[in-house]
Amino acid sequence: MAAFEFLRLSALTFALVAGAMHAQGADEPALRIVRKIMAEESLAPGEAARPSLRLHLTLALMRGTGWEAEPVLEAAKHAARILAQCDILATSIELTEFEGPDRYRTLFTPVSRRLVAELGLPKPTVFFVAETRHRPAFDAEAVGRGNSRTRPEMADTVWIVRGARDVEAVIAHELVHVLSDSGEHSEEAGNLMREDTSPGATRLSPAQCDKIVKTGIANGLLRPPK
Repeated sequence: MAAFEFLRLSALTFALVAGAMHAQGADEPALRIVRKIMAEESLAPGEAARPSLRLHLTLALMRGTGWEAEPVLEAAKHAARILAQCDILATSIELTEFEGPDRYRTLFTPVSRRLVAELGLPKPTVFFVAETRHRPAFDAEAVGRGNSRTRPEMADTVWIVRGARDVEAVIAHELVHVLSDSGEHSEEAGNLMREDTSPGATRLSPAQCDKIVKTGIANGLLRPPK
């Protein structure tokens, strides 16, 4: 199940919680990038000559979360092929694997804001975490421009919790939320944006593609063909 919702946290509350976290983490290991893996999507015959919007996708995975880099990268490739129906081409998919304080393994707005700021990765970024402290506890959340007012560092990010099913469909589903900056779902059978994702539901309508493309370009997340 996906979430695209406002989490209201005052600046004062954030400062207090973040300060406490920082103090408690004085003896914790520093955030450290272990490796980066770059994958370039292979093109099907005829695709190379077809103008497509360019998507540079970033994945972030912390060691000890239960996620493994190679399966995550494969799932992201499949997700990119789902988005190709909107003439979106993932020209590069880069996975950053990192180590750091245990608290970064959990999705929790005050802590996750700091993680995003410290890593400074290109967006859109999909983070793979061990668990969530948000309630209700969705297995994936998308943070677009429209629902990031109280957490601006997290804009244009996706968060997927270990145990999420149909990971490739979940990645594609949440990326649509981010690219279109919308929390809308569909009740249409077989549509990717049904509230509950499934392997067989991967279709996007022309209207959905139009919104993804227009908003994605406007927000600088999709780049016109060269």
